[in-house]
Amino acid sequence: MIEANNPQRRSFIEIPEGSDFPIQNLPFGIFSVGDDEQRAGVALGEKVIDLSALFELGYLTSVDENVFSYPMLNPFIAMGNATTRAVRNELALLFDAENPKLREQKSDLEKVLFNQADVTMHLPVEIGDYTDFYSSKEHATNVGTMFRDPNNALLPNWLHLPVGYHGRASSIIPSGIPVRRPKGQSLPAEAENPVFGPSKLMDFELEMAFISHQGKDLGERISISEAEDYIFGMVIFNDWSARDLQKWEYVPLGPFLAKNFASSISPWIVTLDALEPYRVDGPVQEPTPLPYLQFEGKRSFDINLEAYITPENSVASKVCHSNFKFMYWNMAQQLAHHTINGCNINAGDFFASGTISGPTPDSYGSMLELAWKGTKPLKLDDGSERKFIQDHDTVTMKAYCDNGSVRMGFGEVSSKVLPAT
Repeated sequence: MIEANNPQRRSFIEIPEGSDFPIQNLPFGIFSVGDDEQRAGVALGEKVIDLSALFELGYLTSVDENVFSYPMLNPFIAMGNATTRAVRNELALLFDAENPKLREQKSDLEKVLFNQADVTMHLPVEIGDYTDFYSSKEHATNVGTMFRDPNNALLPNWLHLPVGYHGRASSIIPSGIPVRRPKGQSLPAEAENPVFGPSKLMDFELEMAFISHQGKDLGERISISEAEDYIFGMVIFNDWSARDLQKWEYVPLGPFLAKNFASSISPWIVTLDALEPYRVDGPVQEPTPLPYLQFEGKRSFDINLEAYITPENSVASKVCHSNFKFMYWNMAQQLAHHTINGCNINAGDFFASGTISGPTPDSYGSMLELAWKGTKPLKLDDGSERKFIQDHDTVTMKAYCDNGSVRMGFGEVSSKVLPAT
């Protein structure tokens, strides 16, 4: 039983209506207050629960050691799915409105609860490896249509396996950290030789990503039936892209400088357990995948995704509304394919979905698609237009689930683009 998912449960902590963080969510992150050390916390309404303090005060008994005192979640994540579930269940019971155990201990509550507005959020995990997939059929079709033959938009392998590449883990940053416009080589239209300079086609990519538990030994695979046992949780992911640099450099080995300059993530990791009530069927897969990629049950999730652009000193404009359920290849298939050759994964490894686009123009997950390679500029709410992201624009992405019983979300990832140095 996932006790923490009980839709009838209420907390003695006040939860504003429409909050991303009801008691049924309980996402994990790393925070600090002032000059204090970084440690693990859980979001509940507008509060942060200090898990390290909660353990030291004797309220958390589902772990034997204070893995929450570290400045990253990796030691906790390495303990596995059963421990994650036990801790969430214990927290749900502890903060239940009907449970006086902690509710009546005012001095202890002051030690374990902080206002989210008063804390600093940090990168939640030390990311050892990062894989970026390309798993949205609509996105892959749109890009293939723009840059190749529209009648052959998908490459021959795309419908048979989750296409992916290994990205740069060191430049993944938390929400709120500005992103510097990258420099590199590009080939202007009708030019014979490349030029060097700042990217002129800066873009966002609306993605989600999952973070893994500790995997198996090198040489062993994770089957699709057990893949979800190795997934800790999910975040929102903005995989920044420099389209002009990418177009010139990606043949034959894929993107390099166009992608490795920065990728931004939301600070709270929503566990796979918390997403259980929002399972849905994904798209029908034709042709039928090979046996090691075939699965049973509902393996996708109904997660609403939104992207906003805010020009400097102006208002935010929503430019996209997509959904994670549009993903053609699901997370279990991605992880099963990733390890079918014996590749080992570690606690805290990072796996991005690739741009998530839907079937309609307002659900496209990148400026490349929304403005159709610059031929259809987007008009923002302040009257300005965008073909791609300009200097001093802030891009914000949000994600939430709502099944009519409980609404919960992921918070947001928001980053401002600074001019190239």
